[in-house]
Amino acid sequence: MGMTMTQKILTAHAGLDHVEAGQLIEAQLDLVLGNDAGLESVKAGQLIEANLDLVLGNDITSPVAIKELAKFKNKEVFNKDKIALVPDHFVPNKDIKSAEHCKMVREFAKANDITNYFEVGQMGIEHALLPEKGLVVSGDVVIGADSHTCTYGALGAFSTGIGSTDMAAGMATGKAWFKVPEAIKFNLTGELPKWVSGKDVILHIIGMIGVDGALYKSMEFTGPGVATLTIDDRFTIANMAIEAGGKNGIFPVDDVTRAYIAEHSDREPVEYTPDEDAEYCAVYDINLSELTPTVSFPHLPENTHTFDEIGEIPINQVVIGSCTNGHIQDMREAAEIMKGRKIADGVRAIIIPATQQIYLQAMEEGLIKTFIEFGAVVSTSTCGPCLGGYMGILAEGERCVSTTNRNFVGRMGHVKSEIYLASPAVAAASAVTGKLSQPSELGL
Repeated sequence: MGMTMTQKILTAHAGLDHVEAGQLIEAQLDLVLGNDAGLESVKAGQLIEANLDLVLGNDITSPVAIKELAKFKNKEVFNKDKIALVPDHFVPNKDIKSAEHCKMVREFAKANDITNYFEVGQMGIEHALLPEKGLVVSGDVVIGADSHTCTYGALGAFSTGIGSTDMAAGMATGKAWFKVPEAIKFNLTGELPKWVSGKDVILHIIGMIGVDGALYKSMEFTGPGVATLTIDDRFTIANMAIEAGGKNGIFPVDDVTRAYIAEHSDREPVEYTPDEDAEYCAVYDINLSELTPTVSFPHLPENTHTFDEIGEIPINQVVIGSCTNGHIQDMREAAEIMKGRKIADGVRAIIIPATQQIYLQAMEEGLIKTFIEFGAVVSTSTCGPCLGGYMGILAEGERCVSTTNRNFVGRMGHVKSEIYLASPAVAAASAVTGKLSQPSELGL
């Protein structure tokens, strides 16, 4: 039986095509577990130990990992160039506790001469920043102590979120254990209509299969429709694979991918394609041309609705940003709708470019001016309101249309507040009307 993209990447990083130091122990364990230790490829359900290309942590998860690493016999990092530390959740620091967390990460990075440490001034939201800095390319295996590490599958990499203890082990050894996931294929055809984006695609999928529909599975996106998606669309879709329970989301490498990597990285990517006889536990066909603006209602991402099902829902706040939708495409879409218009009375709009570079580009293109003239505030790059950290906490009874990735109870503030997940286009249109709206309601 052939292999999927994810299985091929894991095969290469597990070193199963040659013998390495430590391989005997791993093979013995495989025999105990009933796996074929002589395989030169991996299969779903097999336990493997894979070499890592990058280990990521942020200001919330890194302090725990740093404390765990101190308990190791070998307290040094395996490779100072293959660890990325990005304080981004409560940065610039919102209080004493967040300041102490960042201080610990900062001092650890300095003590270990970590190459890829990014804080205020050079920072960004981690999952937008790492690809922009060229730290991830096709064929990589990346772990991060943040669930949305699956974002980098947009570049044809295997990337997944892990806990802080696994991050500590990864920093020390450069390796991580995985159970090879089964795969679901999403065959994309057609092309997205105007004002429909990658956010609508992934919300449609989550609404279709549920928040556990891809539990510990690789979500592999393929088909002729992939070529019509921008790299920012792909980042958004891969980012929210975890919201369907996915172990990772991954796209094939094409000219769009190659162009992005060539612009941002001097590393040589490795491209993998699934075998024709690769095994999938499910296959879904999705015609992009038939999708319409989609909104996830409280309090789960799977609670999706299209506008033919939506009545009048007044709102109090709009957030456009996050690791999911803080890219330059998202800024442009929001600005196109806001330009020449004014924010509705009683509505707050918060715009958060995902990195300093995106902020600068938005400024050079005049988008920041458009946002401010519209009546929005523009924040430095931070996760902020997405996790209810700061920069947009909701009070009791308030509703927010947000381009973030989760709308759990109390996620953005009071347990009796509500979050409606949507695309930047829907969020911007809603800020204009003061109620949940799609761009067509503005004559667009």
